[in-house]
Amino acid sequence: MLIPTLERIPPAARGGAISVGNFDGVHRGHAALIEQLRRQADRVGGPAVVVTFDPHPAAILRPDRQPPRLTSLERRAFLLGQLGVDHVVACPTNLDFLAKSAESFFQHVVRDALDARAMVEGPNFFFGRNREGDIDRLQEFCDASGVALQVVAPNREGEAMISSTRIRRLLAGGEIGQANRLLTAPYALQGRVERGASRGATLGFPTANLGDLQNMPPQHGVYACRVPLAAGTRLAATHIGPNPTFDEGDAKVEVHLLDWQGDLYGQPLQVDFLDKVRDIARFDSVDALQRQLQSDIAQVRQTAT
Repeated sequence: MLIPTLERIPPAARGGAISVGNFDGVHRGHAALIEQLRRQADRVGGPAVVVTFDPHPAAILRPDRQPPRLTSLERRAFLLGQLGVDHVVACPTNLDFLAKSAESFFQHVVRDALDARAMVEGPNFFFGRNREGDIDRLQEFCDASGVALQVVAPNREGEAMISSTRIRRLLAGGEIGQANRLLTAPYALQGRVERGASRGATLGFPTANLGDLQNMPPQHGVYACRVPLAAGTRLAATHIGPNPTFDEGDAKVEVHLLDWQGDLYGQPLQVDFLDKVRDIARFDSVDALQRQLQSDIAQVRQTAT
């Protein structure tokens, strides 16, 4: 269950184990932490609750440097639920909330709102105004309040820690396969289908133009994707970026659904990325572009098998 405020927490979300953090992307490091959160919740006989923030605190404190979002709040809650979380509480982030001292944050969130009996956090956890509270301070507050605290070591892949920052770098480099290995589900771009120039239809490859993007698109290129629809999941070849063959400089997200016909205009759409097919290129003729598109589709089918 997604709870949009700290001010009206239902009784079913109180008295359990909680973890506080952004959880953007919901990666394997988060999954390891959630596994322990679930165990602590079962031990104390209460719910497993994640407390996250909407928007990211950086959007308020340093809007020019806020990290691009990997997941919408709704998808984050869905993915956390798949891992065993009972409730996701979204703290509406504002200056008053961010100005709380570490002690005030602990009392307001952990004790008053959620009446937590256990907490699970990573060693680099910070909380309160100017990140004044660290894991040692949290331990002091928990000991004084009778709240059990478990600290979970960071999860690593190779020599580097799995983190949302690392995943953003991989997406910015078009390295979808590597990013997906760090995530708990294929990377998904969410938006709404808008009307475009319909050039794809004239070429024999109609596309759904994805606008109003809710999270970070990968690097420009052509990708093998899956798209969940009410009628079933379809494979897709997705083009991200400008179209140099037609001298179009504006970056767009164009999704060609394989083996499907229909009208998606105005509808929300989720595109799950499987792998990168190729970089964007300029073609000397429409025929050359059409041949390349056929090759792209064949590679999408091969990737999905």
